[in-house]
Amino acid sequence: MNDRKQTKSQNSPPDTDDSGAYASLMGDAYIRSLLSRNLRRLRKKYDMSQIELAVESGLAHNFINDIENGKKWISAASLAKLSMALKTDPHQLFISEPSMNDQVAQTISFYLDDFSESLEMMTEKYRNRLFGEGSGNPQDPKKSQ
Repeated sequence: MNDRKQTKSQNSPPDTDDSGAYASLMGDAYIRSLLSRNLRRLRKKYDMSQIELAVESGLAHNFINDIENGKKWISAASLAKLSMALKTDPHQLFISEPSMNDQVAQTISFYLDDFSESLEMMTEKYRNRLFGEGSGNPQDPKKSQ
C-alpha cells in the first residue's frame, strides 16, 4: 500500500475560481475528469452517440462509457484512435475549462468586433439614405413616402 502524502506542486491543477471547482481535484482524478468531460463534450459537439464513436474509433462502446464516467483510463493507442475519430488533436482532450473559456471569449470578441463594425456601417448607410446626411441635401422622410 502506498501512503504517500500529496502536496501541491507545479504539476497540480490550478485554483481557477472562488467555487473551488478544480481545487479539490488533484493528480490522477483531475486528469481523469478532464479527459471524461472533454471526451463527452467533443462527442456531443459532433453529434455522436457513444456507439457511433465506438464504431469510428474501433473501441468498445462500454469502454467509451467507462472513460466518460471516469471509471477507466486509456492507452496512448486508444487516445490516438479517439482523437482521430473526433477529428481533433489528442491534447484537446486534456484542456481545462478556463482554457476553453478563454478560447471562446477570444472567438466571441473577434466576431463581436466585426459585428460592431458592420452595424456601424449599416447604420450610417441607412442614416444617409433616410436623412441625406453627407450629401448636403437633407430629405424630409415624410416627403419621400
